Amino acid sequence: MNYSKKELKSFLQWDVNSWAKALEFWEKQTNFSEVSTSLELGGREGGLSLWIALHGKSVVCSDLSNTKKTASALHQNFNVAHLIDYQDIDASIIPYENYFDLIVFKSIIGGIGRNNNIELQQQVFKQIHKALKPGGKLLFAENLIASPLHQTFRKRFVKWGDSWRYVSIIELKSFLKDFSSYQINANGVVATFGRSELQRKVLSFLDNLIFNRLFPNQWKYIGYGVAIK
Repeated sequence: MNYSKKELKSFLQWDVNSWAKALEFWEKQTNFSEVSTSLELGGREGGLSLWIALHGKSVVCSDLSNTKKTASALHQNFNVAHLIDYQDIDASIIPYENYFDLIVFKSIIGGIGRNNNIELQQQVFKQIHKALKPGGKLLFAENLIASPLHQTFRKRFVKWGDSWRYVSIIELKSFLKDFSSYQINANGVVATFGRSELQRKVLSFLDNLIFNRLFPNQWKYIGYGVAIK
C-alpha cells in the first residue's frame, strides 16, 4: 500500500523515514488475507494497530496500562476504532497461547530491559512465541546498541539513555532462537542525530545514499525483521 505522510507519521511517530524501512519490509512479508488475529505490543498511541486496521483487519492494541485512554483518539481520527480491541497487557506475561496470526512491536525491548535486565527481554520473546499460532509471524523493529558514538550520544542527550538496555543483532538472534526461522535487517546511521524531524529526514536520505552502504550492520541503530513460529 502507498501511505500518506499523515499515515506514516501516525504509524511511526518519530524518525519516520528511517523506521519506514521496517514498515516496507513488513508489507512484503505479510499477506493480510491470511491474518484473522493480531496483536500490537507496547502500542502507546497505537500506530501499528492503526497500520493493521487500515488493512481492514481487527487487532488487539495493547500497552502496559491505560491503553484505550492513550490510543483510542488516533483510531477514532482514522475511523477504525471499531476494529480495535484495547487491552492492558504486560509483554512479558501475555495471556494468550497459540492464538495470534500476527504480533508486531516497535521500540519496546530496550525499555523492558531497563537496568540491564536481559532475562526480561528474553522472556518477552518466549511469551510472543507462546502466543503465536504455529506458522504465525512476529514483525519487530527495535533500537540497536549501534556504534560507540551512538552510545555516547544517548548517554549525554537522551534522558533514558543510561537506563535502557539497547540490544545487539547477536542478542536479537539469541532471543529468536525458538522460532522456526527469522530474518533480521538493520538500518540507520546518522539520521538519529537530527534534532528535528526535518533534519532526521535529510540525514535519512544520506543514510540511504551513503552511510547504510558504508558502515556494517552493527553500527546501525535500527534492527527490524520477521520471525515465524
